[in-house]
Amino acid sequence: MKVTLSFEETSSSDVSIMVDVLRASTTITAALDKFSKIIPCFTPEDAFKLKSEVGGVIAGERKGAKIEGFDIGNSPTAINDFSTDADTLILTTSNGTRILEKMNSTVLIGCLNNAEAVAEASLKVAESHIDLVMAGVWEKFAIEDFLAAGEIIHQISKKCEECEISEYAKSAVLASRDFEEVKKAFYESTSGNKLKGLGYEDDIAYSLAKNSSKNVGIYENNIIKVLL
Repeated sequence: MKVTLSFEETSSSDVSIMVDVLRASTTITAALDKFSKIIPCFTPEDAFKLKSEVGGVIAGERKGAKIEGFDIGNSPTAINDFSTDADTLILTTSNGTRILEKMNSTVLIGCLNNAEAVAEASLKVAESHIDLVMAGVWEKFAIEDFLAAGEIIHQISKKCEECEISEYAKSAVLASRDFEEVKKAFYESTSGNKLKGLGYEDDIAYSLAKNSSKNVGIYENNIIKVLL
């Protein structure tokens, strides 16, 4: 099994793991506790239109802030606190949902919360190539995605002794081994500083809870559901 690391666009036609840890992939993983399906939208206008057609809850952000008129922001803690009987979440984010549109493979959703679970799932689903895809921040490298991908790759390597891990992927593993430094990097990153400024510091702490969820989202036919 080949394991690689990419930025924004996947290099695999087999299995890709989308990582946007602050916050889309973390929010999606949390939302799968409450919603049976999540529909990614690529613009707020699309989200409003879809809600008028199918109902559900609309969530999302631009530049970290909740979009005006939306039910909720792109926040895992807010998702957990939100009370609804709806089974559908419509989600649009600045980075994570944007890169899903480019994927031409089986796509899983990964973060620190489900690092072990998504690693195990990827090995079951993949035939030859798992690619970790970092969403970044507006087409720029994001250290938190690199570190979260490193943790997932570490979990893959523990379960697959024969895996051929690229040097770029190995570098992410090495960078992610000192968890105190990882936490510091999350809080001091571009995304972390923006979230602190917007009052979402609790979301950073939430995103750092390794292996707190067994949920693994799979993106198929423009819908994210729990991989069974």
